[in-house]
Amino acid sequence: MTDISKGSPERFGYSRNHFSSLTEEQEKQFCQWTAPIRMEEWKNQRFLDAGCGAGRNSVWPMSYGAVSGVAIDVDGRSLDRARENLKNLPVEVRHCSIYEIPFENEFDIAFSIGVVHHLEFPDLAIEQITKSVKPGGRILVWVYGYENLEFYVNILSPIRKFIFSRAPLPLVQLCAHVPASVLWIMLRLGFQPIAYLKMLRSFPYRHLHHIIFDQMLPKTAKYWRKGEAISLLERAGLKDVIAVWVNECSWAVLGRKDLGR
Repeated sequence: MTDISKGSPERFGYSRNHFSSLTEEQEKQFCQWTAPIRMEEWKNQRFLDAGCGAGRNSVWPMSYGAVSGVAIDVDGRSLDRARENLKNLPVEVRHCSIYEIPFENEFDIAFSIGVVHHLEFPDLAIEQITKSVKPGGRILVWVYGYENLEFYVNILSPIRKFIFSRAPLPLVQLCAHVPASVLWIMLRLGFQPIAYLKMLRSFPYRHLHHIIFDQMLPKTAKYWRKGEAISLLERAGLKDVIAVWVNECSWAVLGRKDLGR
């Protein structure tokens, strides 16, 4: 059996329990993370949100016209926050591992936002997500990119993993104020070399701190080059795979399940 703990669900559950509100910034990010799917394409679709966290990413498709969905996660705190955010919508919130999805040929669209890059076995997750959609259905994942993040990936992330991925979460949350404050000041002094930082300048400090905290806490974090991100979906047999560069530092990757499967 796969070890889900290496995906840090308990650590992200702590984070989602402290920051689960619905905001304009969250919706803006969702639209970027799912850029290959136009807003109007959600209409009349049934979807799977694989690794739903606080459920925010299931709210937006419903507001764009989706008919129903299922949102899955494994941490109880995340699921509680998801149920709060989705309580008035036809979205089932279910305790379920992304490695053992109990649906087959069920959904028009299945997506996983910010989850696959924290998994020990991403290929298994993509296989399970693919199984869940109808033939001809679409699968979208958003993952960290490598391009433009070389310094972070090769220098800062190993330090982060050695120190903060093991530290008590209240301490990590407190420590996150240091880089968040430094970044807040740098953004206001004009430090915006890539599109992602330009976007962050418009975010309130609380949201910026939450983003930094999420970067500091996981046990596993992988960063894909464009070709690697495309290959991730192609290995699952998906067709017409495309990758859209999001904010010059991450990839939104979309593929279609073969009609013959």
